[in-house]
Amino acid sequence: MMRLSTHDERHVVSRIGWLRAAVLGANDGIISTSSLILGVAAAAAPPSEVLVAGVASIVAGAMAMAAGEYVSVSSQADTEQADLRREQAELLSDPAHELEELTAIYMQRGVDADLARLVAQQLMAKDALGVHARDELGISEITAARPIQAALTSAATFSVGAALPLLMVVVSPPNALTLMVTASSLVFLASLGAIGAHAGGAGVLRATARVTFWGAAAMALTAGIGALVGRAI
Repeated sequence: MMRLSTHDERHVVSRIGWLRAAVLGANDGIISTSSLILGVAAAAAPPSEVLVAGVASIVAGAMAMAAGEYVSVSSQADTEQADLRREQAELLSDPAHELEELTAIYMQRGVDADLARLVAQQLMAKDALGVHARDELGISEITAARPIQAALTSAATFSVGAALPLLMVVVSPPNALTLMVTASSLVFLASLGAIGAHAGGAGVLRATARVTFWGAAAMALTAGIGALVGRAI
């Protein structure tokens, strides 16, 4: 009697919902707060004003991230639910057509016509809406939109990310504030890129370079504008 061997498989796609929100929040927290700090510092503001601007950035940014993620992911969830309701109505009104539709999907994937129909019949008998959601609409439990999870994750990771450059303002001497915030923020961004890539099973080097490059560009641009405004005032 043949026995099927079993082994544990760990797929990272199940992390895609919270991981995207977490990386986005932390990345935005580091970049936006460090850029704001550098812009204000470049305008010749005293450290106390730089610190106040950084604290305001954390509060405003975390709330903006939470609201933005909730609204955008809720829109995705509403679209998914609308499609599911439409599919449910079609299953009730014309199940034969839905069976043909599912059969055609499996045939397009390379399954023989008779087997495709048999598979479609058996799967629809068990969970018609579920199989159509997955194979026709591309909606699954793993990839389904979760607005609250996205909002809370983004707000939390934004706050953590933003606190890192703000901490450097507290510990840095005034004459080295710009240098220390810049250098530390680039290190934080590189670390975030590596951690996010590792958690998502992607290439670490490319992700690290990508995050660091865009962070450096944002900080340089903001610092330049801050210096110009400071001189003009």
